[in-house]
Amino acid sequence: MLNQFAYAEEEGDNGKRIEQCRQWQTQQQVKMKKEYSSVPQSMAQTETYGFSWMDFVTAIPSPLFVATSYKSNGKTNACLQSWACFSGDSKGFYAILSSVNKKGHLYQTIKEKSEVVLNFPSADVYELCLATIKHNGFEDDEIALSGLTAKPASKVDAPVIEECFMNLECKYLWEREITENSPHVLMCLEVVNVCVDEQHLDETKQGRYGGNGLLYNIHYPINPEDFTGKSHDWIAVLTKYKDMGEY
Repeated sequence: MLNQFAYAEEEGDNGKRIEQCRQWQTQQQVKMKKEYSSVPQSMAQTETYGFSWMDFVTAIPSPLFVATSYKSNGKTNACLQSWACFSGDSKGFYAILSSVNKKGHLYQTIKEKSEVVLNFPSADVYELCLATIKHNGFEDDEIALSGLTAKPASKVDAPVIEECFMNLECKYLWEREITENSPHVLMCLEVVNVCVDEQHLDETKQGRYGGNGLLYNIHYPINPEDFTGKSHDWIAVLTKYKDMGEY
């Protein structure tokens, strides 16, 4: 109907008014961008389990991995983790863990031995990795009790989870509190050895992305304009969008 009116010989303008409406729509969409610098009213009573409310408004994904080490009694420790970034320079490759609990076994074992392995699972072993949360007593062999297989790492004194398709063997570099007297620390690890299952190395075959590749943790994406309910997380995979070419 709009097209018939806009292009009518006697009253039409060859579509100019329709195009003007499209421009107004675009301008309106830009004006509707929301800003949040304090907790939205809809989230004021939401339990965020120690995370910031901004985690759920932004819902930025983080890679999922299991950090493994040896406790002082020789038993394996396994900590399902996310909230990390990975970056390198000409001198090395580093893992920045942004939230390590000072009272947890992971922090204690890294401080004792200065070595740890970050193990990256694919979806087929995720439930086994999730089970490590239930077997986290000091006397527990946390990897074995979760149905996973441990073997010694090549370059560090820490266990590797064989079922995980990629393992980063790391050494402790430094830590710092993000805020004074925080119960968690930001921790930097240097990656000294990378182990990847052969079938995941070729991106034209199984690769490291897609349904059988890296998993990501996503804080539940909340719309603070109309949110009701409880916060929780999602597990996701990534698909490749565009090849940016060689450099």
